[in-house]
Amino acid sequence: MAKIKKEQLDKVLEQQTELNQTVNQIGRLEANKHALLHKMAGINQDIEALKKELEEEYGSVNINLETGEYTPIEEEKENE
Repeated sequence: MAKIKKEQLDKVLEQQTELNQTVNQIGRLEANKHALLHKMAGINQDIEALKKELEEEYGSVNINLETGEYTPIEEEKENE
């Protein structure tokens, strides 16, 4: 049976190995991305729950994240 040159076979095997490693890395990255997206969704839920809690206690306010001071948010009145 005819064969390709050893150097050519080595190159094909090297490229196939590199491709497989890259696909595996992409898979790990995608799995990490998926987990991080779930974590982010949970954090967003926690943020919304805290916003609701703060709004129930203080009303609609802007909070200075450096000092904790807050100022009421004035609602715009519709023009009649």
